[in-house]
Amino acid sequence: MEKIDTIDRKIIGILIKNARIPFKDVAAECNVSRAAIHQRVQHLVEDGVITGSRFDINPKSLGYSTCTYVGITLEKGSMYKDVVEELLKIPEVVECHFTTGPYTMMVKLYARDNEQLMNLLNGDLQSIPGVTATETLISLEQSINRQIPVLL
Repeated sequence: MEKIDTIDRKIIGILIKNARIPFKDVAAECNVSRAAIHQRVQHLVEDGVITGSRFDINPKSLGYSTCTYVGITLEKGSMYKDVVEELLKIPEVVECHFTTGPYTMMVKLYARDNEQLMNLLNGDLQSIPGVTATETLISLEQSINRQIPVLL
């Protein structure tokens, strides 16, 4: 990965605030040409600094009212990749992390209601080979959702 300079950091900061901003506006804010912005963004993507762009959908608008974090304990940590393959088959699972601490892994999932959550836990997650225990934490409110700050 190449070194990120001040202009790259400024571009990243602008795109974090509004990924849909036209490159001409980014160029004007950075005092460089539109072509330079396009080239720099392309390099940031190729170097893995920018890892994607997407629209964030509000899960509640699709009927998913319950956001849940589930700590999963595995029989053996080496089973992690196999369990991830099974979790990928459950569309309601939106994040998965291999963790230290009391759980082998932590997943974030959305459910339409408590009944679906119970089915996801009992029918899907706990039936995956190697899963020995789960602990469920329901999010009552998300207060912060942001990217890591870009320091100039």
